[in-house]
Amino acid sequence: MTPFGRRLRELRAARGVTLSQMAQTIGVSAAYLSALEHGKRGQPTWLMLQRIMAYFNVIWDEAEALRALAELSDPRVVVDTSGLTPEATELANLLAREIATLPPEAVAELLGRLKILGRPG
Repeated sequence: MTPFGRRLRELRAARGVTLSQMAQTIGVSAAYLSALEHGKRGQPTWLMLQRIMAYFNVIWDEAEALRALAELSDPRVVVDTSGLTPEATELANLLAREIATLPPEAVAELLGRLKILGRPG
């Protein structure tokens, strides 16, 4: 499941909406919506994201947060380390190879550290 998929599921659950109900209203199949939630599909298009925001009546900060989650939710990530250090390339490759075996606590710790590094000074 992607961060966007988890948030989409939370929004549906909070409003008591089934996949089928939402899919019919926004004009997609329930299978597509399920795949989007479970990370079996790539990021939603801007048009699909707008449909989802309109469906849940999401505006302003919540809409921006949903857009940001969608950007961070591509289940097939490519990391270009050309021009970086050999250590950066090694890190990217080790992470790609080992991420499925990491316990949730380790993933949470790494994610937290990276988020701290990514914050503007």
